[in-house]
Amino acid sequence: MYQMKKLIACFCLIFWAGLIAGISFLEAPLKFQAPGITIQLGLGIGQLVFQALNKIEMILLAIILICSFPIPFKNIKSGLLVMLAIILLADTFWLLPLLDERAKMILAGIPAPATHHHILYIIVESIKLLLLIILGYLNLNTLRYEKRY
Repeated sequence: MYQMKKLIACFCLIFWAGLIAGISFLEAPLKFQAPGITIQLGLGIGQLVFQALNKIEMILLAIILICSFPIPFKNIKSGLLVMLAIILLADTFWLLPLLDERAKMILAGIPAPATHHHILYIIVESIKLLLLIILGYLNLNTLRYEKRY
């Protein structure tokens, strides 16, 4: 059972990293280059996609935490997992709502003031992706090591 929980957590970490890489760093910037996509249409699609992504991220984090329970707060993996959770919660309850309000203003035809929030989101997504890749690698390495002994 312990091995299965570790495999599930590992799958969720790698799957989540793939979602972020595919959506945040590939789909989001490319959608605005497609013929016929206006700023309003792109923002509307982006809102739907990023709201769905955030819900999936919360579910994946919950699964990872459940599979990692009890979390031994004595190794680097636990520290990285706590950082990942804090970043996701900050995204969910602070940064994404700010970006969503800005998108709503633009969609309503109201000029939105320039902010640093979009650049901050890109930085946060980059950090989150890096954490997921590192955690996925560490978990895979742990599974490989445990199989030998």
